[in-house]
Amino acid sequence: MDYKDYSRMMVKTQLIPRGIKDQRVLDAMENVPRHLFVEGATISGAYADMALPIGEGQTISQPYMVADMTELLELQGTEKVLEIGTGSGYQAAILAELSREVYTIERIATLAEKAKKRYQELSYTNIHVRTGDGTLGWPEEAPFDRIIITAGAPEIPGPLLGQLAEDGIIVGPVGSLRSQQLLKYRKHGKNPVIEYHTPCVFVPLIGHHGWGGDS
Repeated sequence: MDYKDYSRMMVKTQLIPRGIKDQRVLDAMENVPRHLFVEGATISGAYADMALPIGEGQTISQPYMVADMTELLELQGTEKVLEIGTGSGYQAAILAELSREVYTIERIATLAEKAKKRYQELSYTNIHVRTGDGTLGWPEEAPFDRIIITAGAPEIPGPLLGQLAEDGIIVGPVGSLRSQQLLKYRKHGKNPVIEYHTPCVFVPLIGHHGWGGDS
């Protein structure tokens, strides 16, 4: 079996039965070689229904969670997307299949450099990586049509709300250090639309407007 066999099985057994319906998301999850973003894992293990360690105390999210968060972004292919927490680089690769440009920020330099190398090897030219405090966003590239936060936050960081375009969407896990719920925030003037979705547990969002910061 090659990786496509495992990725097709992942889509068929993990994503579709749990309600992922966006065909573009399903296609991206099948096409992106997840095993190349997980060092030390077997090909079959890389597509298993679980989060996996990637070093530096960080993880690559369970495939379903990646698909769920991506589907909530409602990507059409023209969006400029900001990701907070590059990690292995896998989530940004999925986003790059579904949007125009992806800007991703990682606070751990070694992970950021590894992700850059993977993007070069896979010929992704629409992903831009920065090392720094993701809770501050990427102001010089704002506004963003979509923002995704891939670490658990006490609340959506204020700078990210300010860098979101009108009618834009932010998706991220919000709650305590031990337990969060996916929040979907749609900017609509002074009356944002806020929805709560899947319960989850992510590594903490560290930064000035996250855990351990001065928010």
